[in-house]
Amino acid sequence: MAINTIDAKLFAKMFLAGARNLESKKEWINELNVFPVPDGDTGTNMTLTIMSAARDVAEMDANNDLDMKSLAKAISSGSLRGARGNSGVILSQLFRGFTKVIRDCDTIDVPLLAQAGERAVETAYKAVMKPKEGTILTVARGASLKARELADAGETDMEKCIGVIIDQAEYVLSQTPEMLPVLKQAGVVDSGGQGLIQVLKGAYEALLGKEVDFVPAGGAAPVAGAPFAPENARAQAEVDIKFGYCTEFIIMLSKPFNIKQELDFKSYLESIGDSIVVVADEDVVKVHVHTNDPGLAIQKALKYGALSNMKIDNMRLEHHEKVIKMAQQAQEAVSAGPAAEPALERKETGFIAVSAGDGINAIFRDLGVDHILEGGQTMNPSTEDVLNAVAAVNADTVFVLPNNKNIILAANQARYLCEDKRIVVIPTKTIAQGITAVINYVPDMTTEENEAAMTEAIGSVKTGEVTYAVRDTVVDDYEIHQGDYMGIGDDGMLAVGQAVEKVTASMIDRMMEEDMELISIYYGQDIPEEDAEALRGKVAEKYPACDVELQYGGQPIYYYIVSVE
Repeated sequence: MAINTIDAKLFAKMFLAGARNLESKKEWINELNVFPVPDGDTGTNMTLTIMSAARDVAEMDANNDLDMKSLAKAISSGSLRGARGNSGVILSQLFRGFTKVIRDCDTIDVPLLAQAGERAVETAYKAVMKPKEGTILTVARGASLKARELADAGETDMEKCIGVIIDQAEYVLSQTPEMLPVLKQAGVVDSGGQGLIQVLKGAYEALLGKEVDFVPAGGAAPVAGAPFAPENARAQAEVDIKFGYCTEFIIMLSKPFNIKQELDFKSYLESIGDSIVVVADEDVVKVHVHTNDPGLAIQKALKYGALSNMKIDNMRLEHHEKVIKMAQQAQEAVSAGPAAEPALERKETGFIAVSAGDGINAIFRDLGVDHILEGGQTMNPSTEDVLNAVAAVNADTVFVLPNNKNIILAANQARYLCEDKRIVVIPTKTIAQGITAVINYVPDMTTEENEAAMTEAIGSVKTGEVTYAVRDTVVDDYEIHQGDYMGIGDDGMLAVGQAVEKVTASMIDRMMEEDMELISIYYGQDIPEEDAEALRGKVAEKYPACDVELQYGGQPIYYYIVSVE
């Protein structure tokens, strides 16, 4: 019998199935990323985004507390606040637009589906300053156009309609390499578009009658790949906390743990923290540790496989009552901080910087940054994370430095959601740009003048970062093999090789121009100081007209971060 309408109960089931299907495919989607870097990837970011809403939907479904209006609100609010990375933010905006159309209706039919799809695409395109074709946006638009075509033709069968829409979306996805040359050279389709299709496919399977086993975080039995349940003890933490960051993630093992590896890994975690839980299965390991340097745990874990479901909570962070309320609504696992310290006098302007690495964190603090939001390449903070950080800064206006191009959209989304403070996002794409931006802040200038000056200043900074490849690929005509070192600049690959010092030197050579005066080198946690000093000496000798500064960054994953200006 044909299905002509979808009610709230069925739509919730379809949404949860879409979320679960995306989660099950996230590592495959991660593999589609053009740059083979060991960081927070598309599949992971999209999964964390949709799961932020799925937990609330699952709870409503379990309590039989479902109507279209409340369901639409849960999907929109949860995904907006949980959005991570550009792909996650775009996915949340698609949900936002879609739910605006369906929220006041009892059921969804084909014409309403088409209308909601159009609103979803319109909302997502508006959220991106410079939309690119060949991305998740293109796939969403292709699906929406097909839905409109079917609705105008008088199609009423939802099962047939959604099947045809998915077929069209897959065709558009197959064409994305023709729209973006970088995809074609790497031999992949757009990862965000693939993620969207997996959501649609999961939802379609639920429409056809497939049962979904979804246990929200905090439920009785966490499933493989699901976020950890919050610990009651964390909410009752003492003021004097020895290890301040509650760090949780899942290792997707490249090969099964043996007993020695498991014991060695636990021993290493014990050397950097406490409250350690390591639960190993055949192909996944769930990890929980309290530590003062989450990057150390993440770096060690990456030696055993890819990471997912990464979550870091600052247990010393004061949470205002409003923030706690928002966090409970949007993300069940957010915990309250320890007993509040005496409130500082409210000031006009504060600063937040996204950063990873004790050395770089110290640099930002020395420059007057009030709050460090741990993350960046290894973990893209969510919109909710940014909102919580803003709430912790006792200022009327808060400048946010994302320091990563994949965090800017989430920061901007927080700006629109924040009600009691003014958030100014300086679009810094790298750590070096963030440092330059805060240096160029002038207290005597207005907020608008500072925003303009800081944004202009970051345009004069060129950044290069050295890391390693996690898989074989071809990027910018460079043939890259797993384990190679890569020097990545603002606009693409600058150097590839098998010696980190040579790759770094080659990268700097590619970055240099005649009028450059300053070269700043930040070395990571895996680089011995003497090696960094030797590199600085060689660079200074080659470019005697430039000042060459060397500073300890302590960042994970990236051996060197270099800026020239």
